[in-house]
Amino acid sequence: MLKQSNRAAWLKGGDACCNLQPQMLAHPYRLVLLGAPGVGKGTQAELLSKKLGACQLSTGDIFRAAKSSSDCDRTPAMTRALDCMKRGELVSDDMVLALVEERARCFRCGGGFLLDGFPRTVKQAEALEKLLTALATPLDAVLSYDLPLEQIVARLSGRRTCMNCKSVYHIETRPPHIAGACDHCGGDLVQREDDRPESVHVRMAAYAESTAPLTDFYRQRNLLVPITADGMPEEIFKRTLKALKIKRAASSAPVPA
Repeated sequence: MLKQSNRAAWLKGGDACCNLQPQMLAHPYRLVLLGAPGVGKGTQAELLSKKLGACQLSTGDIFRAAKSSSDCDRTPAMTRALDCMKRGELVSDDMVLALVEERARCFRCGGGFLLDGFPRTVKQAEALEKLLTALATPLDAVLSYDLPLEQIVARLSGRRTCMNCKSVYHIETRPPHIAGACDHCGGDLVQREDDRPESVHVRMAAYAESTAPLTDFYRQRNLLVPITADGMPEEIFKRTLKALKIKRAASSAPVPA
């Protein structure tokens, strides 16, 4: 089995280095993934990372890594963001941008990258565009995974999360071997408050309000690639690869096999 990179450069920032260097590709993919909670964006990011050789860069992973690290191992931006979260405040665009800028060298990764969870606003998208232009690493495409609201509610309301290791299951599409118990650690599986149907509707309204300007931003730059997120993960993945090939074929870069 191939050893997986620990993505230390992205998760820890500073002078941290990943334990593995990806294969240097002549035309690596540099992508942003958009999609509401419940569309399966994270699963697609994992599949794409394995297929394309690109590193999955999630801002959510940075926050999770920061919470489990010691004070001396955190970068200044990580410390400010965590202090903000401890006070119950929202992490501002400027704080998120500072976290990303600390990790700018990850955008030069020879295997390309998949940005998951960033940008979330037009201000963040504009800052990312400026940063990537300075690094001469422009985006190839922005994949926008779309699914009707009623299907998103069904997906999230059936989701169960392990209280110990945070592994995620679904009572219909990905049930545990033993009902209510995690396959990995045996911990109790619970339904998160924000996965309840009434909470999902609130989350979706907020997502739609913030994302509509963002999709318009990338549509105007001819980068937006809508993907229907209906079906099993493998079906969505095939749909994604086909859309990427069509997108790349329209550019001057060669299309990978």
